[in-house]
Amino acid sequence: MRRAAALLAVGAVAVAAAVTGGWLFLGDGGAGATSGGGGLPPATTTVTRADLVRSTTVDGTLGFARRRAVKSAVEGTVTVAATEGRTLTRGQALYELNDKPVTLLYGPVPMFREMKLGDRGSDVLQLERNLRDLGYGAGLYIDVRYDAGTEAAVKQWQKSLNRDATGRVGQGDVVFQPGPVKVVSADAALADRVGPDGAVLTIASTDPVVRADLDRGEAALAARGTRVEVTLPSGRTRAGRVTGTVRPEDSGAGEGQDTGDGVTVEISLDGGARAVRGEDPKAPASVKFVSEERKGVLTVPVEAVVALRGENGGYGLQVVEGSTSRMVRVETGMTADGRIEVSGPDVRAGLKVGAAAS
Repeated sequence: MRRAAALLAVGAVAVAAAVTGGWLFLGDGGAGATSGGGGLPPATTTVTRADLVRSTTVDGTLGFARRRAVKSAVEGTVTVAATEGRTLTRGQALYELNDKPVTLLYGPVPMFREMKLGDRGSDVLQLERNLRDLGYGAGLYIDVRYDAGTEAAVKQWQKSLNRDATGRVGQGDVVFQPGPVKVVSADAALADRVGPDGAVLTIASTDPVVRADLDRGEAALAARGTRVEVTLPSGRTRAGRVTGTVRPEDSGAGEGQDTGDGVTVEISLDGGARAVRGEDPKAPASVKFVSEERKGVLTVPVEAVVALRGENGGYGLQVVEGSTSRMVRVETGMTADGRIEVSGPDVRAGLKVGAAAS
């Protein structure tokens, strides 16, 4: 996995200056401005006001949200396999089992029992709403009761599907999902025997997402709502946000992706389907997670900050004024991309300060 982290340790600034720059000013450690008394530095730089962003960039893949496996509630033989890549809506068949369609209906309640005359429950209410929206059972009263009107509407619907008009809806007859689905993969082929233990197909919502793997130590970046910047396979960049984590069985690890000890997150893109139009779904993307950001702060290259000797210690900048220099104490803050945040009463934008020779 390609990974770039803009992380610098403030405590190592003095060492980096001494080793890579070949110089290290050691002041007396007193408070406030400190006399330089040691000539000019080998090079100079300028204090600037800028935004600092600490980020981590990882590889990502395009996909669809809420990926999950669909298993058959009953045993049987696949007589029409699912079509990979197809988008299915209410009333369409996901696949056929024993020459009968297994139909997609909308609703949050899973199919957990056979529904028949006399039953009551939220699943019945859900079924009746689907029958109404599919155009069956004119005048059907929508409630939680499976009454004669519900039975008559079910028989009409079953006849249209070439099913026996029993008036009952079996567990293996329908699959309830929140809305339209995309067939990600056909896990059972024509003539395969299937049952509750094996997936027949894998589906997802029609909402495009980017999936990215993070190490366990980066779990804070996986928080829902974290803003990210995605570079798509075409090179275009789009803003997005983390919408959640993916269960290992739904991450696509079965297709050669090993999540190891990390966590896979799903990222929704601003603009939805329009954001990924024309993109190659098999080509890699990249995702930049911003873990910390400081806007409009005073910054210098990290090698400009020097360690102060003495009881008080701390850090300073060697301010250059004409042919002389003096040391001023500074407070250091965030580091990113080779620059460090500095502050103090004697620090301002445009100030010329010492730096290590390049």
